[in-house]
Amino acid sequence: MLTSHKLDSHTILYGVFGDPIRHSKSPIMLNRAFEVTGVNAAYGAFHIVPGTLKDAVAGIRALQFRGVNVTVPHKVEVMEYLDAIDEGARMIGAVNTIVNDNGKLTGYNTDGIGYIRSLKEETGIDLRGRKVLMIGAGGAARGVGYAIAKEGAAHIYIANRTKEKAQELAASMSEFSSVSGHGLDEVAALAGEAALIVNNTSLGMHPNVDDVPMDVSLIRPDTVVSDLIYNPLLTRFLREARDQRGAAIHSGLGMFIYQGAYAFEYWTGQPAPIEAMRAVVLESFEG
Repeated sequence: MLTSHKLDSHTILYGVFGDPIRHSKSPIMLNRAFEVTGVNAAYGAFHIVPGTLKDAVAGIRALQFRGVNVTVPHKVEVMEYLDAIDEGARMIGAVNTIVNDNGKLTGYNTDGIGYIRSLKEETGIDLRGRKVLMIGAGGAARGVGYAIAKEGAAHIYIANRTKEKAQELAASMSEFSSVSGHGLDEVAALAGEAALIVNNTSLGMHPNVDDVPMDVSLIRPDTVVSDLIYNPLLTRFLREARDQRGAAIHSGLGMFIYQGAYAFEYWTGQPAPIEAMRAVVLESFEG
């Protein structure tokens, strides 16, 4: 387990803002990263309820936090309160990492680069000229969709409970790829077209582990099925796609680790200790 390190007046503070947040493994992962690299820092989880985000961001400056991760549901709204937005994050329209340089807050998005790196490592899929079905149109979908578009996907279908939200996201991504927005009632017609199906929703996340984002019987055996959820490590959606349909699967753990690793590197300028980060997250599930 983690060995505790003493805080002192030189300790640099970091954290993650979200609602909910108690399930987050980010504090375990980033505190281990600081520990093994010898950085005098501490990372906490902060429950920021809707309506208080602007004050929380002001707190980053006032308390001189060096950096903060941003998760659901704040990735889009937080952009209003920052001093600068990295070009990639601006194009995506969502921020998941904030860097504080002497009171100047800059927003970045490490979701997409973290997602693609782990997807390629774990499945070997080449998205060039392939069709992709993304379920969900929230903040995470923006980063992942942008990264998939940059990989050369032929077409991205975005299906969402609220069709208008899917169409809105599709329109915002249309300069990067061929994209269309759909309702969940259209998934049956689209699933057979997709080489990759991605769950961008929280359906299946702990504690609601029996939820699935779509009917797995619609999945072809030659499809790669991906889930951004990492708690549980293997969602019901992935387990059934693999066991009932013979699909190759990709869990959210790799994306979670790599998005954290890229954030660590933005904050410290040091290479992230990726294997130590992966090990401590896996250890936390076993305990």
